[in-house]
Amino acid sequence: MRRKRYQNGSVRPRKHGKVKVWVAQWRENGNKRSKVLGRCAEIPKSQAQVMLAQVLQPINDLAGHRRVAVSTFKHYVESVFLPAYRHKWKESTSSTSEPDILRNLVPAFGERLIETITREEMQKFLREKAQQLSSSVVGHLRWHLNAIFKMAESDGVVEFNPASALFIPACKAPGPKLVMKKDEVRTALAVLDLRERLIFRMPVFDGMRPGEIFAVQIGKVGANSVVVDQRLYGSTNIDTPKGRKGKNTSRIVALSPGSVKDLDLWEAYLGDSQDSGYLFCGNTPLRPNNHWKRNILPRLEQVGLEWVNYQVLRRTNASLSRKAKVDDKVPADQRGHGLGVSLGVYAISDLDQKIEAVTKLESAVIDASDEDDFEFVASRKGNPKAGSEQETQ
Repeated sequence: MRRKRYQNGSVRPRKHGKVKVWVAQWRENGNKRSKVLGRCAEIPKSQAQVMLAQVLQPINDLAGHRRVAVSTFKHYVESVFLPAYRHKWKESTSSTSEPDILRNLVPAFGERLIETITREEMQKFLREKAQQLSSSVVGHLRWHLNAIFKMAESDGVVEFNPASALFIPACKAPGPKLVMKKDEVRTALAVLDLRERLIFRMPVFDGMRPGEIFAVQIGKVGANSVVVDQRLYGSTNIDTPKGRKGKNTSRIVALSPGSVKDLDLWEAYLGDSQDSGYLFCGNTPLRPNNHWKRNILPRLEQVGLEWVNYQVLRRTNASLSRKAKVDDKVPADQRGHGLGVSLGVYAISDLDQKIEAVTKLESAVIDASDEDDFEFVASRKGNPKAGSEQETQ
C-alpha cells in the first residue's frame, strides 16, 4: 500500500501559445497531475498558490496529519476572520467594522500571502492613513490588524503576530469640539415645531442618542420617563442599545419637565395609537440624519446655528450638566455610558468654568488673612530700600 504524504505541489508559469498561464503540479495516487489555474496577467502568484492549496486540501486531509494551507490576506479575512467575528460582533458593530476592513485593509494587503506581511509594512500603511483619517479610524484599523493576525497565529497560519507592536501615529488634527451655549439652546427651541422641538430636547436635556430617540415605541413611554431597550442604526435596522454583546444595555431615561410637556402635546396629536408603533412615525421609524437635514437643519440655519448636529447636542448635554453642577454619574447614566467617557469625551469646559476654577484655586492657596503678608513681600521685591526703611522704623 502506497504511503500518503503531505504535499505542497508547485505553481509555475508556462506558455500556452502566446498566453502565459499559471500551471499547478502535484501527485495523486502516485501519478503526476497538473492543472491550468489562470492567466499570469490576471492572477497573481499568491492567489494561484491559494487555488492550488484548495485543490490539494482533500488529498492532504487523507495524509494522516493536517497542515495549515497557504492563504492570502484577503482569503483568510473573508473565509476565516469575518465569519468568526460576525458571531462576536453586534450587528451594528459588524455594519461598520466589516466595511472598514474590506475598504482599507483588503485593498492594501489582499493579494499578499499573509505570512509575508511584516510589521514595518503595516506601520507604514497606518502612517499613510494617518495623513487622511482621524485617530479614531486609524486606531480601529490598527485594532483590526492585530485581531486578524492574532487569530492567524492561533490557527498556525503565521508563526507570530507582527501586528501586536503596531502603534497609532500622529493623525490629522481634529476640528474643534463645538458646544451650544444656553442662549443658543433657547434660540433653537424657539424656532422648531413641536415634533422637532421634542426630538431636539431629548439629546440636549435627557441625554438620548438619535438612534434611541427614533426607536422609541409608544408603549415604552411613561409619565416622566422612557424605557430605552432598542435603537435604530442604518436605515431601518433595529438593535439593542449600545454596549457589549450579550449584556443588558437597556435603561430608563428620565425626561425633563419641558420634554414631558411637549411629549403630552405630541401624544395628544397622535391620538389612539398602538403601543408597538414608533413615537415619531407610526410603523416605520424615521431616519435620524435624513430627518435632521430636512426638518431641523433648515430652521437652525435661519438663526445661525447651521453648525449644530447630533454630536454637538450630546456634548452640550454633558457640558451644561457639569456647568449646572449636576452629579457627573447621573448624566452619564442618562446617556448610557461610563463616567470616564462622559468626562473625557463629551464634557467640554468653557472659559467661564476655567476662570472660576483658577479663581477658586488661588483663593484656596492664598487665604484672605495672608493677603497683607503677600502684599508686603511683593512690595519689598519691587522696592528693597522701601522695605528696609519700613523695617528700621
